Amino acid sequence: MAQVTVTIDGKTYRMACDEGQEDHLIDLAERFDRYVGHLKDSFGEIGDQRLTVMAGIMVMDEFVELQKRVKGMEAEIGTLRKTRDDALTKADKNDAALTGALTGLAERMETLAGRLAGQAA
Repeated sequence: MAQVTVTIDGKTYRMACDEGQEDHLIDLAERFDRYVGHLKDSFGEIGDQRLTVMAGIMVMDEFVELQKRVKGMEAEIGTLRKTRDDALTKADKNDAALTGALTGLAERMETLAGRLAGQAA
């Protein structure tokens, strides 16, 4: 298990993570530190725990909004897939009708060709 040191609100924390996830954990800590810094700039010194809780709530708010967007996109994808499938089904029916018409036309042409061949003989 790997270990990294991250800094949040000027304080360092040693954290463990899976091998290969060090840069990701450092990036997450830096992003969280920006939330804490933004709150500290807005509200001043209101206590570490309160800043951390407020930053956590801000992160969760963004997370919930992103979840809503993903659900909306998934619904849109579902609608697009249904539209595509309906169009393909309609095209298949049209293809079947066209195939039937062409088969009928080919049969008529063979019948006429047979008649013409019989008349020529």
